[in-house]
Amino acid sequence: MVIQKNISLKPYNTFGIDLPAREFLEIESIATLQKVLQLENRPKLFVLSGGSNLLLTAPIDALVLYMNIQGREILEDDGQTAIVQAMAGENWHDLVMWSLSMGLGGLENLALIPGKCGTTPIQNIGAYGVELKDVFYACEALEMSTGRLRRFSAEDCHFDYRDSFFKREGKGAYIITSIALRLSKTNHKLSTSYGAIQGELTQKGITEPTPLDVAQAVIAIRQSKLPDPKVLGNSGSFFKNPVIRTAEYTALKKRFPELPGYPQKGEMTKVPAGWLIEKCGFKGYRKGDAGVHEKQALVLVNYGSAQGKELLDLAHSIQDKVRGTYGIDLIPEVNII
Repeated sequence: MVIQKNISLKPYNTFGIDLPAREFLEIESIATLQKVLQLENRPKLFVLSGGSNLLLTAPIDALVLYMNIQGREILEDDGQTAIVQAMAGENWHDLVMWSLSMGLGGLENLALIPGKCGTTPIQNIGAYGVELKDVFYACEALEMSTGRLRRFSAEDCHFDYRDSFFKREGKGAYIITSIALRLSKTNHKLSTSYGAIQGELTQKGITEPTPLDVAQAVIAIRQSKLPDPKVLGNSGSFFKNPVIRTAEYTALKKRFPELPGYPQKGEMTKVPAGWLIEKCGFKGYRKGDAGVHEKQALVLVNYGSAQGKELLDLAHSIQDKVRGTYGIDLIPEVNII
């Protein structure tokens, strides 16, 4: 094991925040990870994946474990469905495109989401009407207190909207090493009604889309609305879409007739956070190098040398304004360190 000292984390977070880690170790195998967990006088650990859901506001005074375990394969194939396994360090979008190239469906709506596979269950990533839980089969994770591998089924993960066991009871207790997904080989159930997918397909003259067609439509939509982190630092959607009681939504609708809402289970309604932020005047707002994207108000951006604290202050200003105007609390989707 080669542990490096005082390494800048700028290349390892999509906001491009230039803050150091006291110690840094690239993890390329489960065996190396187990060795770290078995160290006597083990230092404080910080697990880092793709850095796409992270806002750094201070140096990390710990041993950063950069998860880069590679590998993907089809574990089972019954002719109707296939179970695909991907190791934690695999790039998520690469997995999506690889699965499509193998004729497998299920991940097409989740194309171009930044990050690595190991963190996808933590967040229960989702986009355009599809969530990871819809195709999730199982994952394996190392228990940090013992170094033992444990298998988690979809039920074990307790998935919810941008939430899971790994963000609640299991937070900080496990390191996910691989995921397994059940994908379709035939009779693909395509979801094209959400957002602008159907319009994009119609514009291309596609009436009977394949999973790849849907993925390409999603990619085109995302590229038209969302900034590329390699060009403009960002972490995608900074806030969750708030889910409020339908009675509360109905009362707000009377005051704000244009307020959009989407019915959810249990007499709840989801309200688009981007709409709230835009109506509060923050779309395209910029203070120094910290700003809100001009095309999507849900995305905070780093125009160059913004510090994490500046972006966090901007987030707080947005939360205060939305709360004061609509009485709705916006909850960050990103992890703030």
